[in-house]
Amino acid sequence: MGKTPAPDDNDLRLFHTGEHACGYWPERAARDLVLDPRDPRLAQRYPLALEWGFRRSGDIVYRPHCHGCRACVAVRIPVDRFRPSRSQRRCLKHNRDIEMRICQPVRTDEQLALYRRYLAARHAGGGMDGHGAVEFDQFLVGSWSDGRFMELREAGPPRPGRLLAVAVTDVTENALSAVYTFFDPDFTQRGLGTLAILRQIEWARRERRRHLYLGYWIAGHAKMDYKRRFHPLESFDGRGWHAFEEADGAPNKRLDDGTAPVGGTPNDNDSGTA
Repeated sequence: MGKTPAPDDNDLRLFHTGEHACGYWPERAARDLVLDPRDPRLAQRYPLALEWGFRRSGDIVYRPHCHGCRACVAVRIPVDRFRPSRSQRRCLKHNRDIEMRICQPVRTDEQLALYRRYLAARHAGGGMDGHGAVEFDQFLVGSWSDGRFMELREAGPPRPGRLLAVAVTDVTENALSAVYTFFDPDFTQRGLGTLAILRQIEWARRERRRHLYLGYWIAGHAKMDYKRRFHPLESFDGRGWHAFEEADGAPNKRLDDGTAPVGGTPNDNDSGTA
């Protein structure tokens, strides 16, 4: 597997956040490891941060660093080796009438309306359902990242057809990263979340990117379970990427003593993409 050149990390600054409520398990406390948000080189560091299990939210690059818990497991798809399952092939066939459009990350009224409908249906009472234009931009649109909005629309006429889903996607030299996807809650039978990932894989292959990063998988969490249905899948164990095993996500698995170093390139094993 190819390696990402290491930047000069002598002055790389990392911060621990204070403890806050876990966004996945409300009864637990969480904290994050964050790259210095004032670092003017975040765009250059971001591809390497993805390889080290970090994630972007707005302008913040973070990874969970909770005391005594490593339930959040960073996962990615090696796109050249991906083969859709039978149900995923059915999803593609069922949605042949849906068109994909790659757009600049500039919020439209149509996208915002869909985002708010999605949050109201899927995250009511969770703190996000009151999001408006300001929160949309803060959460999804990075000031330094090279992002795109992948739209999924019904085929016209009229054109453009009805907007069904938006997958906010970051683009780096070697990978795509699925930041957040929202879709029309009235069309759940189409499997739009699955379709968005399948189309992102197609996009990555077309642009000769090697990986699609899916963020974190969490064992036993219904909203994260779908990620393990994409094969092959790789997971990050704090030091390198390996073939995914569900045991990696044991909710109370202890962290290694100390923190895996940040900088350089993680060790890859033979399960990686050639």
